[in-house]
Amino acid sequence: MSYYVVDVESDGPIIGVNSMVCFGAIKVDDKLDKTFYGQIKPISQKWVLSALSISGFSRVEHLKFPEPVITMDDFYKWVMDTNTQGSPILISDNNGYDAPWINYYFLMYAPQGKNPFGWSSRRIGDLYGGIVKDVKQSWKHLRKTKHTHHPVDDAKGNAEALLALRDMGLKIDLR
Repeated sequence: MSYYVVDVESDGPIIGVNSMVCFGAIKVDDKLDKTFYGQIKPISQKWVLSALSISGFSRVEHLKFPEPVITMDDFYKWVMDTNTQGSPILISDNNGYDAPWINYYFLMYAPQGKNPFGWSSRRIGDLYGGIVKDVKQSWKHLRKTKHTHHPVDDAKGNAEALLALRDMGLKIDLR
């Protein structure tokens, strides 16, 4: 199986009402050198300034981003072209947030009409909690790349943490 760490930034909390601003993905392997960065034009006129500001973009800049169909088509092709083995698995820092945004945009805007990750994902914190046998323990100290809210940086730091979990004994086949 192939694993991809994904991180999403949005301009508000509600999928379909608010818009994804940008996202990053990284294929998990020992090199962590296969990355994707996508920017997406808003799909609605509703946005929250404090949410948008986390991404570092203004509303004027966000309005100039590519149409969702373009970015999601590029992302779909990238996932399928990075030597994906079996069904790709989405992993994130907060899959209750990141995975639904990606799923919604794939289903609504990708010309392929489907999400290559399917209907499930994994959360790094849950994997770490299982290893240390304490779901309240934080795993974020395992990141090497600083968490900057640039989604590629954040995905890379999270992928580094996943590799550290592997080194701690997590059985994960990174083909």
